[in-house]
Amino acid sequence: MRLIVLALCAFAQAALADETDWHNSWDGMLYGYASSLNLRNDSVLNPGNQLARLAQRSDNIEARLNLRAENETLRFTARPILAVRDAQNAIAPSKQQEAYLSQWQLRIKAGDNANLAAGREVLNFGPAQFRSPSSPFYFDNGRSNPMRELPGMDVLKVSLTTGHLGNAQLVRVLGSGYSSILPDPWRNSWLMKYDNHGENSAAGLAVAKPENRAIFLGAHGQFTVNDALLLYGELSSSTQANALNSPADPALPFLVSAESARKFTGLTGLAYTFENSQSLYAEYLHDGHGYSADQQRAYFRRATTVPGLAFGLAPRLLGRDYLHLVWQSNLMESRGYWRLMATHSLTDSGNELGGYGEYSLNPHTSAFLLGVLPAGSAQQEFSGLFRYSVSAGLKVALP
Repeated sequence: MRLIVLALCAFAQAALADETDWHNSWDGMLYGYASSLNLRNDSVLNPGNQLARLAQRSDNIEARLNLRAENETLRFTARPILAVRDAQNAIAPSKQQEAYLSQWQLRIKAGDNANLAAGREVLNFGPAQFRSPSSPFYFDNGRSNPMRELPGMDVLKVSLTTGHLGNAQLVRVLGSGYSSILPDPWRNSWLMKYDNHGENSAAGLAVAKPENRAIFLGAHGQFTVNDALLLYGELSSSTQANALNSPADPALPFLVSAESARKFTGLTGLAYTFENSQSLYAEYLHDGHGYSADQQRAYFRRATTVPGLAFGLAPRLLGRDYLHLVWQSNLMESRGYWRLMATHSLTDSGNELGGYGEYSLNPHTSAFLLGVLPAGSAQQEFSGLFRYSVSAGLKVALP
């Protein structure tokens, strides 16, 4: 790690001394929106909103900026976020102001086929829409919420181009970046990543080694069958820290393991593009770290007596098997964009519907609406916390 830092400093100093042809640019998006969340009064996991303390109404202003300066050798990029949030609930209203770097990177060209970089980067990969099994850091890849801002990981990175089809990366992950949880599950970990791109296919392999935990193995691939049809998949083998075990017998208590047994998670999907440029995605996900139907029912029964433990250490998905559908318009359509999503849990038969739409009011301003509607009871995954959520507002392109 010290060698990488020293090399970065040396190359940056040489670039600043020898290069005067700098190109600078910036752009951004200003968001102003209000959100409403209708909580369940009979929630088992969050009784009386005492645990999650979710905001039932919030007013938000955010500026998401992109800054860039580069020459032939050195490139610096940054994504600062400025946000003001006024949240209201029945427990404790709050006002929050924050400014942080969601992402930033100093990248140096070390040769024709090599780059050195340091910064905060979103290490998200794979083609899946619902969840990304092949990513050790972003299982929830944020693609189900077009408004979500994924914060980056703090990293040092060496990238090598292997011919015109392949790319290899060695990454030292210093930490999980802005607003990481403590203890940080990815502090002082390593990632090795290799990607290969062909004319009609692409594939990638990822190996991550967190500190004091077992190795993560991940892979993703896609194949273009024709102009309309794309097939893809993701796979991983991993363990989970602080795993909450839920025996199928509800008379038995929860058990917490510092590290779970190794499990496999996989996703298969297809994307079909229609002649009008609208597209349909269909995905099936199996998560070995989730509960079986009996284990999930027992989980909710135990949660009535220990909701704090059940809510605080819940697995990333409660169930094991899911179907996910996405139907969306052409992203390049100038008048606007819409996206409809439906998820069905094969474990507890719960459903969740979601929709996002934006309409261009003028070349710089768009109105948008995001809604989520779970369907089910208080003892099903998607509907365990709230009955619906809605966000609506404007976004203005800068400058």
